[in-house]
Amino acid sequence: MITVTEVTATAGALKRLSDEGVSIWLDDLSRKRIESGNLAELVDTRNVVGVTTNPSIFQAAIGSGEGYEEQLADLAVRKVTVEEAVRMMTTADVRAAADILRPVYEATGGRDGRVSIEVDPRLAHNTAATIAEAKQLSWLVDRPNVMIKIPATKAGLPAITEVIGEGISVNVTLIFSLERYREVMDAYLAGLEKAQAAGIDLATIHSVASFFVSRVDSEIDKRLTAIGTDEALALKGKAALANARLAYEAYDEVFAGERWSALAGAGANKQRPLWASTGVKDPSYKDTLYVDELVAPGTVNTMPEATLNATADHGDIHGDTVTGGYAQARADLDAVERLGISYDVVVKQLEDEGVAKFEVAWQDLLDAVAKSLSGKGVDGE
Repeated sequence: MITVTEVTATAGALKRLSDEGVSIWLDDLSRKRIESGNLAELVDTRNVVGVTTNPSIFQAAIGSGEGYEEQLADLAVRKVTVEEAVRMMTTADVRAAADILRPVYEATGGRDGRVSIEVDPRLAHNTAATIAEAKQLSWLVDRPNVMIKIPATKAGLPAITEVIGEGISVNVTLIFSLERYREVMDAYLAGLEKAQAAGIDLATIHSVASFFVSRVDSEIDKRLTAIGTDEALALKGKAALANARLAYEAYDEVFAGERWSALAGAGANKQRPLWASTGVKDPSYKDTLYVDELVAPGTVNTMPEATLNATADHGDIHGDTVTGGYAQARADLDAVERLGISYDVVVKQLEDEGVAKFEVAWQDLLDAVAKSLSGKGVDGE
C-alpha cells in the first residue's frame, strides 16, 4: 500500500482532473479497505469523492473472507440464509463507506460523496423485482449518500423511472450504446417528473449514467485484428473513446432541451455521465488512456485503484479532451461500420455479456458465503 507521503507527492494530475470538473470515484470496496483507513486516506489525499461497487467487486472482497470472519460467525449462529448473509455483508460495507464519504456529500450538496450498490444482477430482466430490490437496498443501507445501481436493460428502464420517482438516487449501469443511453436519460427525466408530481424535492435526487468504455475497445479491436488490413488495424483503440465522446454530445443535447429546463427550474440535478470500465484491457495502450482522453466538465470517472495510481503518477491532464472531438468520433465509428463490424451487434453482445458476468460473480459470491456458513456448522439454507 502506498504511503501518504508518496500519495501527496504524486497527486498533481488527480487535482488537475478534479479542477477540470471530473469527479474521481474509486471502483472498488472491501472491509479491509474500510477498516485499514485506506479509503479515508484516498479521500484525503487522492481526490477520491465517491465509490462504486458491483457483484464482481464484492465477490473478490467477500469471497476471500478477509475481514468478514466475525460477521460470518454471527450470521451463522443466527442461521440466516445465504442471500440474507450476502446482503447483510454488502450493505454493511456500503453503509460504512457512506459514513466515511459523508463529509464530501455534505460539502458538495449531495453531488459527490456517493457510494453505489447494485441490485441483484439476476433481476436485470425483471422490472418489478428490480424496483422492489432497489427500494429494499435503499432502506437497508439507510444513508442519504447511497446510490442504487440499476442495469440499463430494457426491463431496467421503467425501473429507473419508478425508483427515481420514489426519490431514490440511482446509478444506471451497463450502458454501452448511444441509443440506450438516450433511453436512460429519458427514463431519468420521466422519473423526475413523477417525483415532482408526488411533491418530492427534486434537489434531493441525484443520478449518474455509467457508460462503459474499455470493453467496447476489447470487442471491436478483436474484430479489427481478425480483419487484419492496415485500415482495420489503424482503427484499433479508437472505438471506445469515439463512443464515449458521442455519449457526452448526447448528454449535452438532452440537458439543454426544454423538457430539462422545466425540471431544472424546479431544482433538479443533471444526470451526470460516468465513465466506467476505465482500466485498459490491452497492455499496449497507455494505462491512463480512458482518463486522459475523457476529460469533460460535469462527468465522473470511476477508476480501479491501479488506474487511480497510474493517473496520479503519469496522467496527462490537459483540459477538455471530449467536446472538440465529435466529428472525428463519428468518422471513427463510421469507418468501423464500413469494415463490416456492426455497432448494434457489438453493443448488444456487450450488454448481454455484462449482465451474464455479474450473474456469475453473484453466484460465485453466494457459493463462497454458503461454504463459509457451512464451515461454521450452518447449512446456509
